[in-house]
Amino acid sequence: MKMSAFPEKARILIVGIGGIVGASVAHHLVERGWDDIVGIDKSGIPTDIGSTAHASDFCYATSHDYLTTWTTLYSVDFFEKMGHYARIGGIEVARVGDQQRMDEIKRKVASGKAFGTRARLISPAEIKEKFPLIEEDLIQGGLWDPDAGLVIPRSQTVAGKLVDQAVDAGKLNIFANTSALSLIVEDGRIRGVKTTRGEIRADHVVVCTGLWGRLVAEMAGEDLPVYPVDHPLTFFGPYKEFEGTGKDIGWPLLRDQGNSAYMRDTGDPRTAEGGQIEWGYYEEKAPRLVHPRDLLEKEFARLSPSQRDLEMEEVLEPLERAIELTPILAELGYNESHSFNGLLQTTTDGGPSIGESQKIRGLWYAVGIWVKDGPGMGKLVADWITDGRTAIDHASIDYSRFNPYQLEESFIRARCLETAAKIYNPPVHPREPFEGGRNIRRSPFYEREKELGGYFMELGGWERAHGYAANEHLLDKYGDRIPERENEWDNRHFWRVSNAEHLELSENCGIINLSHFHITDIEGPDHVALLEWLCAAKIGGDNNIGKGIYTHFLDDEGNVRADFTVIRMADRGRLINGADAGPRDINYMRRVAQDKGFDVTITDVTEKYITIGIWGPNARENLQKVVADPDGLLAENFPFASIKPISIAGKDVAAFRISYVGEQGWELHMAYEDGLAVWDALRSTGVIAVGVETYANSRRLEKSLRLQNADLLTHYNLLEADLNRPKCKEADFRGKAKHLEHRARAHQPAKLCTLIMTDNIDDKGVARYPVGILPVLDPQTGETLIDELGRRSYTTSIAYGPTIGKNIALAYLPWSYCQEGRQLQVEYFGEIYPVEVASIGYKPLYDPENKKPKS
Repeated sequence: MKMSAFPEKARILIVGIGGIVGASVAHHLVERGWDDIVGIDKSGIPTDIGSTAHASDFCYATSHDYLTTWTTLYSVDFFEKMGHYARIGGIEVARVGDQQRMDEIKRKVASGKAFGTRARLISPAEIKEKFPLIEEDLIQGGLWDPDAGLVIPRSQTVAGKLVDQAVDAGKLNIFANTSALSLIVEDGRIRGVKTTRGEIRADHVVVCTGLWGRLVAEMAGEDLPVYPVDHPLTFFGPYKEFEGTGKDIGWPLLRDQGNSAYMRDTGDPRTAEGGQIEWGYYEEKAPRLVHPRDLLEKEFARLSPSQRDLEMEEVLEPLERAIELTPILAELGYNESHSFNGLLQTTTDGGPSIGESQKIRGLWYAVGIWVKDGPGMGKLVADWITDGRTAIDHASIDYSRFNPYQLEESFIRARCLETAAKIYNPPVHPREPFEGGRNIRRSPFYEREKELGGYFMELGGWERAHGYAANEHLLDKYGDRIPERENEWDNRHFWRVSNAEHLELSENCGIINLSHFHITDIEGPDHVALLEWLCAAKIGGDNNIGKGIYTHFLDDEGNVRADFTVIRMADRGRLINGADAGPRDINYMRRVAQDKGFDVTITDVTEKYITIGIWGPNARENLQKVVADPDGLLAENFPFASIKPISIAGKDVAAFRISYVGEQGWELHMAYEDGLAVWDALRSTGVIAVGVETYANSRRLEKSLRLQNADLLTHYNLLEADLNRPKCKEADFRGKAKHLEHRARAHQPAKLCTLIMTDNIDDKGVARYPVGILPVLDPQTGETLIDELGRRSYTTSIAYGPTIGKNIALAYLPWSYCQEGRQLQVEYFGEIYPVEVASIGYKPLYDPENKKPKS
């Protein structure tokens, strides 16, 4: 590669151009029309020290996550179009006796149907036929993914080719062996980078430094929730089965995830990596994390900075299990000189860190990405920088999703230890809580909840009780309406008392700890103007002061970016948001305010205030017992959606008459230090504490209410979610032009509908209560529904509704399937269940006014 003199400036500087991620970002930026791009790398180009240099390079799209399935499928297609992909297929096996793994394989096949893979179940005999090296009598079945395969000859080669193409096009200038020393920041914006070759000014800087990403983030005064972890790669040979074929791989890929391991051959001995069998392992019991600051420089590393010495004792036990399944490993010689601990990246929540820095405008991260997702994530980064949005919802990878506490070293290490131990095994339950990084935020009445026997899980750092052991006496009252969950998976991380609390709240009253709300204050001369521009609902006007306004942020395509409630106060707007969505939204507001020149101050006040919900038919009666002015709560004095000051136990409380559970009642907002007194006063009336399970899941779905980052996604517009207002406001707002186009349609391409399972008995006669994402199928064809825009139908939320006595789900359906009473199907653990379309768009199944459930 020819390198010119080091330039003084560039439009975009990519740090870490030598890896598959940096090269993919460069390629897609060029595709989007960018030029004057400079790429630097501390190693050679392509990299000879990064994880791309030794990656196993295989691709599977078997994920329970839509976005990473999309990026993997995109990447597979991308590699193949370049002529660098062997679509050899991949097998995942479940050993005899390992029912948990077999169930997980069935679940993966269902997720594949939801997200667009061609994975299917496969018998032991067919596995043996496709992969003769296996002991057929040790396996009970498996998964076959015909699109799995290997990047050939290496992703390192692909990275080099992508860089060469961009250089040859005159769009990219590259500099190997060039390290970033510090960032040039002026007025909170990136202006360039000081390197070992000198200073270069740039409008945008994209950090694609993989294992070393945290060190560059440190230059920005922030951190990335990523940790390199040892990954043993062992080699056995010589293996001459494919001698003379010229193949880089001969047999399909094999994943033995119950043993946390995989295996593949390396093809013809005459190819670069050939004539061996590679066996790789992901440490379950004691993952070895290494901070990037402890990585040796190239000249001091015995192997490479991303490769560490491997001791056979580290993998002896799982290797012995592997030899049982594939005895050829014992027959071949162990190639000690080739075997090593390769370093890969694990993250605190399983997702990469992509997007603009939280502190420095124009500084972008693309870190925590595996080879299988490299080109797909590269496209998302390029689209995001170019358009300010991506075609699919990227909330799960957005670096802005992290709270400050999630970027502290102790939290990062604790969470990454857990995710590293679960890379392959055991299967991760959709509701599975983390053990590390807990007890960071507690409500002022946390000790009271502990005394009630709270079953705690966590969101946004807050400990949230999903139910209380103290309420288990309610099972005597409602037990005949609350089924026992016989299947362990359905019952895992669920407490039956939650459904009893649900019914008691609907018949009487309950209070719910809503301390997890993310709360943001927007103040300053332009606070109304900012909110008016960002929100689809009307925010301005004196008539809105003292009201709570449920509204949305849309993107430029008119699709749903966020939902929350704005409380209009005389001097500010207060956003009441979800715990997981709040950090992303506050960063977004700050950027928009800066870009548009609004004079505002935006402050996270989450830990200063606390919220308690009180709902149920007797909510008013009970609240009147403890307020200073009981008559002020009467319906004629306190209209729905209004906010009024009240006093409880001598404490100032802002009462907001609204409901997320369908029943009438209030959100009570107060200073954190006043929360305990208010809680105790409410409890003194005899009202029970109700866990957040009722609020967030069962009552929400009976009411057909939507959840951001689950039911509300930027793949869909506001009308498809059926949350549009009768009229579009006059003031301009982001996404208005597209929103008006959507409104002008005769109908939308899809609609978010409510489904009920009409039969939930499996082939063993056990009633099932699904969790997670299920594909929605046409009973006539057995195929997943797909709308005219190519979007597939799957359940975005699902829970059992004890009032209805049915499993309830939300799912976007193509318009042609949107008829009430329409019979459809869902798949759960390999079995098909009938569902019925109960409502099109927003339409509650349970009306608390007349207590008549729709079933």
